Amino acid sequence: MPTPHNSFHDTPIAAAAARASQVLTPGASGQLPRPINTRVITVANQKGGVGKTTTAVNLAAGLAVHGLKVLVIDLDPQGNASTALGIDHRAPDIASVYELLLGEVDIRETVKQSPNHENLYCVPATLDLAGAEIELVSLVARENRLRNALNDQAIVDYGFDYVFIDCPPSLGLLTVNAMVAAREVLIPIQCEYYALEGVGQLLRNIELVQAHLNKDLHVSTILLTMYDGRTKLADQVAEEVRRHFGDKVLSTIIPRSVKVSEAPGYAMTIIQYDPGSRGAMSYLDAARELALRANTAEAVTP
Repeated sequence: MPTPHNSFHDTPIAAAAARASQVLTPGASGQLPRPINTRVITVANQKGGVGKTTTAVNLAAGLAVHGLKVLVIDLDPQGNASTALGIDHRAPDIASVYELLLGEVDIRETVKQSPNHENLYCVPATLDLAGAEIELVSLVARENRLRNALNDQAIVDYGFDYVFIDCPPSLGLLTVNAMVAAREVLIPIQCEYYALEGVGQLLRNIELVQAHLNKDLHVSTILLTMYDGRTKLADQVAEEVRRHFGDKVLSTIIPRSVKVSEAPGYAMTIIQYDPGSRGAMSYLDAARELALRANTAEAVTP
C-alpha cells in the first residue's frame, strides 16, 4: 500500500519541530562568517513600539546560534533587553551601563553572560539610567562617554564579533551616545500606518552626528517588523519603505507574532522560547542576511 503523500514528516508541526531541533543543536545551525573587525550597530527609532528591543536581542541571538560572539548594550532605562537576555538587572549592586557612562566602572565589570547562549552577552540597564541624561549634561565629552568605554581593551579581549546598542525611544543624550559609539545604524520600521513618522527626524539627527561627532556613522540596515499579511496596508508600507531606502532594506520581513511578544516574559529571546516558530525563523533569516550582505560595510571597533 503506497504511503500517503501527507505523511507526518510533511506536516507544518513536523517541519517546525525539525527546524527547532536544528536551531537548538550546537553547531547544527551552521557557521556565519566572522567580520574582520567588530561591527558596532545602534538599533534606533524614536517611535516607541516598533520592535527596537525585540530586534536587537533576537538578531543578537540569531547570530550567536550561528557561532558568532555578540554583546547587547541595553541603553533603555526600562531594561527590556536585559530581561529578554535573562539578566537580573534589578539585582542589588549590579554594575550596569549607568555606572559605565559615568566612568565609575570599566566594561569588564558590566558585561554579563546570558544564560540563553554561551555566545551571548549583555551590559544591563537599571532604573538609575532614567536620570543619566540629566547627569550627563554637566560631564566633559558627554556625547562620547559610551564610545570611550568601548575603547577599552576588554572589547578586544572578549573577541566580540557584533555589538548591538539598544536605544530608548527618544533622541536624547543616550541615543546620541549610542550613535557616536557605533558606525552602523539599524532602523526597525513597523508595517503600519504611521511607519515613516519620525524617521525623517531620526535621519536628520544621524546627519548631525555625522557632521559633528562621528563622520563614519551611516544607516546600513532597515528591517521591516510587525508585518501582518492579512492587510493590504502592510504590503503598501513595505513597498513604500523599499522604494525610499532601496537595498538598505533587508529582504527578510518580521511577522507580527504573539510568540515574539511572549518570549521576554520568560526571560528568553524568541529563538530560545519557540525556535520552530515563524518569528524565530524570520529573525534567524534576518541575522543571516545581516551577516552575509555584501553592501553592508564592516565597522571598526570605535
